[in-house]
Amino acid sequence: TSNSNNQASSQRRRISALFTQTSTMSAEEVANAFVQHFFTTFDNGVDNLAGLFSDQSMLTFEGQQVQGAANIMQKLKAIGPVNHTVKTTDIQPSSNPNAIVIFVTGAIKIGGDNPLHFCEFFQLVGTGPGQYYVHNCVFRLNYGL
Repeated sequence: TSNSNNQASSQRRRISALFTQTSTMSAEEVANAFVQHFFTTFDNGVDNLAGLFSDQSMLTFEGQQVQGAANIMQKLKAIGPVNHTVKTTDIQPSSNPNAIVIFVTGAIKIGGDNPLHFCEFFQLVGTGPGQYYVHNCVFRLNYGL
């Protein structure tokens, strides 16, 4: 686990390079960069999302809660190949000055099937200048819309 922690920490530093100018970037700019990175990475190699989560991270996927980076990654991998199309992104500051909340809607193709509508909520928490992790993530498919 020491090696996996080092790998996650290293990946978190690489991901934080996306946000190297966060001292001058607005919450909206950080959030938009995160959304683009998250969904592009998810579609092209879900394993590369591991550095975005910590042991404190929580994912609720279709009502099922999992906690911790390893459990979240296991859940995301179990979905299989996906392709996201983001339609809207709403961003707000959190009550924590080091956090940002993000609400995303769009379409997802799972395993090449027809696209389904989805919504996803994230809370990013800053751990240092330009460094964020996903503290909360809630995903739901939207049926019958």
